[in-house]
Amino acid sequence: MGVTDPAGPVMDRDEVDRALARLGQEHEAIETSLLALQDHAGRRLLEGAELTGVTQERWTATEASITLLWTYFDAYTDALRTARDIRSRRRWSSREDLVELTELLRGESVTVADSAGAVAHASTLHGTGRLSHRFTLAALVDRMNELYASSLDVVVAADAVWSALPARIDLLAAELQRTRQLAHSVGVRPGEHPSGDDLEGITRTLTALRARVISDPLAFWVPAQGSSAPGGGRPDTTVYDREARALEDVRREIDAVLTVRQDAEKRLVHLRDVLSRADRTLAEARTARGEVLAKIAATEVPVVSGPPTALQEQLATAAEYRRQGQWHRLSPLLESLEEKAEDELLRARESLTAVTAPLAVRAELRGRLDAYKAKVARHGLAEDPFLVERYDAARRMLWSAPCDLRVAEQAVLRYQQAAAEQLGTPRVPGQGGPQDGHGSHSGHGGHEGRGEQTP
Repeated sequence: MGVTDPAGPVMDRDEVDRALARLGQEHEAIETSLLALQDHAGRRLLEGAELTGVTQERWTATEASITLLWTYFDAYTDALRTARDIRSRRRWSSREDLVELTELLRGESVTVADSAGAVAHASTLHGTGRLSHRFTLAALVDRMNELYASSLDVVVAADAVWSALPARIDLLAAELQRTRQLAHSVGVRPGEHPSGDDLEGITRTLTALRARVISDPLAFWVPAQGSSAPGGGRPDTTVYDREARALEDVRREIDAVLTVRQDAEKRLVHLRDVLSRADRTLAEARTARGEVLAKIAATEVPVVSGPPTALQEQLATAAEYRRQGQWHRLSPLLESLEEKAEDELLRARESLTAVTAPLAVRAELRGRLDAYKAKVARHGLAEDPFLVERYDAARRMLWSAPCDLRVAEQAVLRYQQAAAEQLGTPRVPGQGGPQDGHGSHSGHGGHEGRGEQTP
């Protein structure tokens, strides 16, 4: 054959020997890879599994590819053996031997007869569905590498999903079972508590997820972007992660119920104490209101409401829940009651403050009157007839019952003004009316005056 031969120029003996050595190494590497693929745990699992969906489709094509791989390898082995036999005829190969070896090693000398089944399933991988193909040895190696990479990708991806997800699902299912038992012990059951319904939903989802992962693992495989290496990617754990978070939420709810069970008596005692303090404060406010009405004239005193019977009823219901061990019902009721009880105590204290405000105003006026009297005495004017008269008038009003606060305040202001004039100090502001300066008695200071000997 001349230079126009498809195999190209005739190879010399050194080129032939180097080519045979290279092909021998490739043969050994390909055989090792094929045997490893044959023994791969993922391939054995795929062969024995009842597959569905995308995994079934891809594994059917992959099985055909693996069959083609062995067919191509056998043809490659035969061609290599033939070339070695020709080279071994003589120590120094003849021109005819070298021509034949050149054709065998470089030309399309390998004809592969594909099986009909393999062609039907793998035709998309190697072109048309012809029953035979002719290859050069180099092209045949490329073809085998292509088929091997696509087959290994399916096997590794399925194996990675099976290695990751079922075990994690089983662990989560075990934790789910423990949580369900704990939930049942505290009354968190389906149809009775939202968390009980959530546990049932998680159970159904995990059961369906595991079944699908086993039958269709490739549906849960996310290939790596831009990666062409076999098995490049990761298992898709989106559904698993969502259910794991849902179970964690339920566990927190169960923990809250358990905390209620452990602290229920202490919280109930605290609630009774808060409501009792609120009741006592309201009773004190009612008593104070009667005292204010008796001692203070022309004053609007707010009405004091009675104790909230609804809270007492809810407290009794909470105690009943505790006796019956209905912790899931007790938990939200206690939280609501604790907030309402604190609000009720605050309301009672505000009511007492509002009711006793007139007494606080009277006490402030008494204190101011006595403070000016002491100031006058320090300046040697304690016996001044005019100041004594003004002082006695104000004191009679403030220590009489009922006390008219507006009139009494004007009397105190007159005494203050008289004292200021005697002492040579500026006028006391507010003499013109109770709204000026110290004359404002909008209600401040504590409860004063109850239990006194005089009005």
